[in-house]
Amino acid sequence: MRLLVRLLLLCAVPVVVAQDRLGDLRDAGEGYRQVEPGFALEFPRDHGPHPDFRIEWWYLTANLKDRDGRHWGLQWTLFRQALSPNPVTEGWHSNQMWMAHAAITTPEGHFHEQRFARGGIGQAGVTHIAEQGYFNAWLDDWEWRSTAAALFPARLGFTIGEREITLQLQATGELVRNGVDGYSQKSAQGQASYYYSQPHIHVRGSITDGVQSTALEGQGWLDREWSSQPLAANQQGWDWFSLHLDDGYKLMVYQLRHDDGAHWLSGNWINPRGGASRLERAGIELELLARREIDTGDNRRREVPLEWRVALPEHDRRLRIRPLYDQQWMDTTIPYWEGVVLVEDDAGRPAGVGYMELTGYD
Repeated sequence: MRLLVRLLLLCAVPVVVAQDRLGDLRDAGEGYRQVEPGFALEFPRDHGPHPDFRIEWWYLTANLKDRDGRHWGLQWTLFRQALSPNPVTEGWHSNQMWMAHAAITTPEGHFHEQRFARGGIGQAGVTHIAEQGYFNAWLDDWEWRSTAAALFPARLGFTIGEREITLQLQATGELVRNGVDGYSQKSAQGQASYYYSQPHIHVRGSITDGVQSTALEGQGWLDREWSSQPLAANQQGWDWFSLHLDDGYKLMVYQLRHDDGAHWLSGNWINPRGGASRLERAGIELELLARREIDTGDNRRREVPLEWRVALPEHDRRLRIRPLYDQQWMDTTIPYWEGVVLVEDDAGRPAGVGYMELTGYD
């Protein structure tokens, strides 16, 4: 489950953020197309946009190392928000709004940026690859562009302040349909999304800061999701983990937190050959180990759950998850924690790397 957001750019109209920043995600989304079981995902069609649904995103994270073996990380996300039903995708009357987040975790610190744009006039969008024969997602000069009618191979380029990031992306395995063939239920009340991932991405590139360029290489994870009502009324936020384990296995786990403590858990256990086994609540044990205060960039400090243990009894796995460092907060319109994590086995030995996202703690 990835961060879904209400895009708040309304030209020059001042933005007022309500105290309940995730409240719009609980709205029933009347008039928009609804997620229903039995829909067959089709590629490359579904790499492109779905403007008849209310919300959607293309979400990449990557765990990288430099030539000295130091850990780096990056996040790049493009969000689409329909402001009203009955999509209008072209011209100044377009009701499609866009937001992009970018972040890098470096040995010196965590840096991030966000941008907004309206759709329909060339400022932002996603090319419909079934028609054009390639994938192109952009907002201003931040751009992901493939070389064929698929997501990969591709080039991703963006900036954060004075830092310029250029990456080559290559898929090394098959896509994974989350939930039941891509239908991902989010609550007992029936909220759901269409959700697939590409957890097998080889990433190579560089970050240039002035005259200093650092070569990086590692592995990435793409999440694609769209919906019109992803949260139930009694869900507060979510905790999400994507892990690349040293033995070739990969794990995605998330919990949607309920007011009554009966959290919704789901995920996928992916073997080195790419086969995925769906994980349901009964097969996931997720335990919070430590909370710590961090600086959230608004003259406040917040307590965030930063260390976890996840166990998969059916797969005989017990893993401990901790951040590379605590200060990886995204001080964006809807704030959240997202950053690089290190994974250890139950004996305390290094077992992998990954990314963690924590929402609803602002």
